[in-house]
Amino acid sequence: MRSLVAAVAATALGVGLAACGGGDSGSDGGSGGDQTLTYWASNQGTSLDNDKQVLIPVLEQFTKDTGIKVNLEVIGWNDLQTRIQTAITSGQAPDVVNIGNTWAASLQATGAFLPFDNDAMTAIGGKDKFVPTALATGGKAGEDVTSVPLYGLAYGLYYNKAMFAAAGLQPPKTWEEMVTAAQKLTNPAKNQWGMALAAGSYTENVHFAFINGAQNKSEWFDAEGKPTFTSDGNVQGVLRYLDLMQKDKVANPSNAQYDNGTKSVNDFATKKVAMVINQNNADSSIVANGMKAGEYGVVPFPSPAGGEPVASHVAGINLSVFKNTKHKDSTLKFVKYMTDAQTQTTLGKPFASLPVLKDAKPVFTTDAAEAAIFQDIYNTKSKPLPLVPAEDQFESTVGKAMNSMFAKIATGGTVSADEVKAALKTAEDQVAAGS
Repeated sequence: MRSLVAAVAATALGVGLAACGGGDSGSDGGSGGDQTLTYWASNQGTSLDNDKQVLIPVLEQFTKDTGIKVNLEVIGWNDLQTRIQTAITSGQAPDVVNIGNTWAASLQATGAFLPFDNDAMTAIGGKDKFVPTALATGGKAGEDVTSVPLYGLAYGLYYNKAMFAAAGLQPPKTWEEMVTAAQKLTNPAKNQWGMALAAGSYTENVHFAFINGAQNKSEWFDAEGKPTFTSDGNVQGVLRYLDLMQKDKVANPSNAQYDNGTKSVNDFATKKVAMVINQNNADSSIVANGMKAGEYGVVPFPSPAGGEPVASHVAGINLSVFKNTKHKDSTLKFVKYMTDAQTQTTLGKPFASLPVLKDAKPVFTTDAAEAAIFQDIYNTKSKPLPLVPAEDQFESTVGKAMNSMFAKIATGGTVSADEVKAALKTAEDQVAAGS
């Protein structure tokens, strides 16, 4: 859900947008009248139908409050990026659309989306209502954002309380403590492992390449948006993550075949592993697979002693408005409504999201300690993925390079720092050539 079709910016920059917006019932008057907005929502719940069940009452309340109708379409993540690209190039676009927040800079570069300048930002309640790190995902630094945060997510380190207690271990506060605990809780003869990794998922792998590099105070792009993948901090960060399987031997080599985070979460829930790193919406999968809520705890994903306290990228979903909507004022009213405190609370529990608003309380769990930990990670220990048009290419090239390196380790090979650097150099060259 976080990989944008690379061609969208190049294709759309040369294409003039025809009249956009699903509403076709008159001009944007102050009263709303019988206007209809078209809203493309992303799949956040257990199914597309579940999303509709959650969203329709919320949208009906908006209509009741404003007189503005909303034509809802929920689109699965496998299709959403293609639908957005087609909308940009054809001009047959909705008024408002959900986007993966890591797409923001790539979409901003197309010129197809409404910038939230001072007037637009004021109309939706002002920038100060948002968590600053969440709002920072809205577009390239130094420019008016073209998306605003809607649903927040963050990574945490889940651990099995009983396993830790039996081994006399405390929840880890540093990378070194995490590895030591994982080694103590690993017994391959009993198919028991300290950690589970989604080591065959390029999106998960690149997230941890980014986070581990950030912990080493390293950047993946320079101020001009040029890739800097081969810096020592990035190389050592990737190697540190690979070493969980390679040198530390706390992850099952079969994890190299885990192509999504759900598989590693399921191993944790069924008590095959003692720890797993996943986003806060993993709670529902953990409980659905038989683990009781009180049986696990969560701490921030730890950095090495002396490293930067970056525990997650700023994950989540943003809202964007197509620039040529016929109903700008009405769309801004809608964005304000979707990002107000009451709506955020209403949607936060079924969609297991973190609040994107300052001072808002998480409602995705009844565990107050867990809620506070994830909110603190999101608010103070998260860093946005690179806010550059080539971000999607960064995810694809670096993530897939890590897939290959994990596959080599899983089949008995070794990966050195020089080999990591060479793989990142190949990825860097690919991104540089395409930008």
